[in-house]
Amino acid sequence: MLKPYFKSNDKNFYLLLGDTMELLSQFDHKFDMVFADPPYFLSNDGLSIQNGQIVSVNKGSWDKSHGFEYINEFNRKWLSLVRDKMKEDATIWISGTMHNIFSIGQILVELGFKILNVVTWEKTNPPPNFSCRYFTHSTEQIIWARKNEKVPHYFNYELMKQLNGNKQMKDVWKLPAIAPWEKSCGKHPTQKPLSVLTRIILASTKPNAWILDPFTGSSTTGIAANLANRRFLGIDQEEEFLKISKNRKLEIENPKIAASYRQKISGFNKKNELELFLFEEPKEEYQTELNLTKKKFSKD
Repeated sequence: MLKPYFKSNDKNFYLLLGDTMELLSQFDHKFDMVFADPPYFLSNDGLSIQNGQIVSVNKGSWDKSHGFEYINEFNRKWLSLVRDKMKEDATIWISGTMHNIFSIGQILVELGFKILNVVTWEKTNPPPNFSCRYFTHSTEQIIWARKNEKVPHYFNYELMKQLNGNKQMKDVWKLPAIAPWEKSCGKHPTQKPLSVLTRIILASTKPNAWILDPFTGSSTTGIAANLANRRFLGIDQEEEFLKISKNRKLEIENPKIAASYRQKISGFNKKNELELFLFEEPKEEYQTELNLTKKKFSKD
């Protein structure tokens, strides 16, 4: 059995330290939803602007590109491993930019996934373009796909319609990037906002669903999951990021902080809309516990 780097007291938040390519094959649990923010491979020694300062775009050695074939093979490997950890009716969301999203879309189809949407997240506060030779990069794409072509997936259509003024929600989401209060325990270089992850989780999961993030970073996925009464396993090979993840979970174990964060998350019509929705949701949907063991097969 794998030993978690961290397991919360409520058993709703687990972290594994190590290479997701190696760890995913070592346990048998099946997940209801996956969110993945894999390396974009854009650490190319370029420059950007952040908070009015010129900064390097480099995120770390894990984000450096080694060529098109390398990116394709990397995406093929992790997507194959993740697919094996998904329930038959599960869905996966994958965030990316032009640097990796075309490769991911191609390989999803190759592996038998059905692409449902390509959501465009339009940031309301993007950094300006440094060179002034391109349009400002203000969007990221998030592919939503289900595991199987013919197995129906879950979609909370009515809630998404409610959040969009009682009109069908479009595949363009105008939501802010991370706010200062989301960095209270430290900041990951590619941290996603709780507003985006909360919408994703509410759109595609039921209460107590198990959610996997194979490149968890500072675990915004897990914090959004727990704030929305879902359960979470995150994997990362950088211990410094898992320390932030652990501290973020410990922070929301304070009921007052958790309630405050639910009211601060963008994308709702009023401050208490998320809490009211969660109060009215069925309290129990899934009862399975996290299984970090691997079945042993006899050679006979």
